[in-house]
Amino acid sequence: MPEIVFKGKEYVYNHHLSVPYRPLEAQADKSVGAPDLGGNLIIHGDNLAALKSLLPRYAGQVDLVFIDPPYNTGNEGWCYSDNVNSPIMREWLSTNPVDGEDLLRHDKWLCMMWPRLVLLRELLSERGSIWITLDDNEVHRARMVLDEVFGDASHLATVIWEKADSPKMDAERFSTRHDTMLVYAKNLDEVTLHRLQADEDGGIPTHYDKTSNDGRRYYTKPLRAMGGDDRREDRPTMYYKLEAPDGTAIWPKRPDGSDGRWRWTEKKAVAEKQRLEWKRTEAGWVPYFRIFADTSAGIPPETIFYNRDAGSNRGAALELKAIMGENSGFATPKPTQLIGRILEVGTDTDSLILDSFAGSGTTAHAVLKANAKDGGSRRFILVEGEDYADTLTAERVRRAIRGYAWAGTQRETLLEKKLSFTQLKKADQLLAEVEAIKVREGFATGDLADQGSEAPRRFDAVEAKVDEGVLRVEGVRRVSEQAPGLGGSFTFCTLGEALDLDQLLSGERLPAADALGAWLFHTATGGTLRPVPAGAPAWFLGQTEDRHVWLIYRPELAFLKSTESALTLTRAREFAEWGAAQDAAAGRPRRGHLVFASAKYLSNKQLKEHGIDFAPLPFALYREG
Repeated sequence: MPEIVFKGKEYVYNHHLSVPYRPLEAQADKSVGAPDLGGNLIIHGDNLAALKSLLPRYAGQVDLVFIDPPYNTGNEGWCYSDNVNSPIMREWLSTNPVDGEDLLRHDKWLCMMWPRLVLLRELLSERGSIWITLDDNEVHRARMVLDEVFGDASHLATVIWEKADSPKMDAERFSTRHDTMLVYAKNLDEVTLHRLQADEDGGIPTHYDKTSNDGRRYYTKPLRAMGGDDRREDRPTMYYKLEAPDGTAIWPKRPDGSDGRWRWTEKKAVAEKQRLEWKRTEAGWVPYFRIFADTSAGIPPETIFYNRDAGSNRGAALELKAIMGENSGFATPKPTQLIGRILEVGTDTDSLILDSFAGSGTTAHAVLKANAKDGGSRRFILVEGEDYADTLTAERVRRAIRGYAWAGTQRETLLEKKLSFTQLKKADQLLAEVEAIKVREGFATGDLADQGSEAPRRFDAVEAKVDEGVLRVEGVRRVSEQAPGLGGSFTFCTLGEALDLDQLLSGERLPAADALGAWLFHTATGGTLRPVPAGAPAWFLGQTEDRHVWLIYRPELAFLKSTESALTLTRAREFAEWGAAQDAAAGRPRRGHLVFASAKYLSNKQLKEHGIDFAPLPFALYREG
């Protein structure tokens, strides 16, 4: 498979392995509800470090990733900030922000994305998928990177999202109406991919123009293969005779009289004989097959998301403005309708959704909306590195959960017409039409003032304007009300100090037990921590398919220097007996044990008798000092 080559690739290829582990630290005063690292999370910090910090708890657990990374247009002012062990890339840190004049901006973008995509893949579950929005600046390069990281066979779709609701009349060349979403699966055989609910009319296209005896809509296609591989020698097993209604033997023939082939195998033709429909032409009998429009299970998602279903940039900006006020400071939010459509396709009601370029918090808002709609228990994890992680990202989610006072304007379109040169010649008629609307709504002017409706006005004003070549007449209401809350909670987190092995070895700084435990468990087993079962002995950390894991540790130098921190024979027996009872109750073979401690007072023979693998804590190397 071809691979993409870019400056710095050899340095970032395995950079995710050298990113230090930094534990998540809950900030109760910025959270909604009691802090819970197993619930909804909003993390303030560098997203590469945050993804590494999520691995111990969430590796293989995330069901859908949606990210909206920098598009690298040259105007965004994003910064390359990864501490990669390369002199060239360290120099990049001093040339921020990345702008349109930077000749290495595409290399820097790829170096930024590579380790993040690798970690996101590790976090995805087997049923998971990743959705990435981009535009033409990087989408072609991103496709090649994703082919390498996920495998080209894991590409599910390249989806077009119609982000604009009207053309930009001041565009120099083309008016860009869409963004692109690249969609990849972690495991193509297990990925969650739902059909969409059909419209009220069934969502059946008009070319399904026939109706069967049982009332089902369908259309027909010729059974004979057509196109570049329609010859007998292309698929010899698909050259066989069929029997027409009058008993005539029919063979697949091409228009020039040579042997062709059918679209179906002979076995399928026999099994689905009821789908065949014969038509008699001047040349004889021709078999067609019926394609039924069965929308009872929904319709498959298509590779174009229209703004009528998935929202637009304009609508997203208005949505954010309604929640956060005029000056949110965020110019490019995504609409909740877009994320909602993605959730509908790619998640179940209990899925975990991750957005590591969280921005204005749209993903969390969409998850809350989906749960409120169907009673689901979806969870979200958001990561935002900018300073507005609290004041915008989390604050929007707080307001969505609790409700918010909303003061602003509501607009209702009363007239919308695209202006052409011909229509401009009839300007008087257009003006008269606008004035008639004003009269109807009680806003007549001049000689028509006394013709206004006597009914109460529906609007505070009627505005007419031309916007990007479209004449719009809108009724405007000024409103002030309380938007209802969607309910829910989240824990606001920051990233703690990196777990530093040198400082652990010297005892200079000892990490918290839960932080060290999470890191050791994931590093040693590759698994993710689960809640400790009730009644488990002290020091129990977690379990995998083949062993129970224990950590004898307190972040106290005196404890680590004492015999209390060692694995003793008494503890070994306690661990072994409890593990055996747990395994017997679960009806599974007896598992071994992995014990982390600063020292052991058992022989290797005794360890083997109790099924224990002993792993000395790094501090043990210096315990005598």
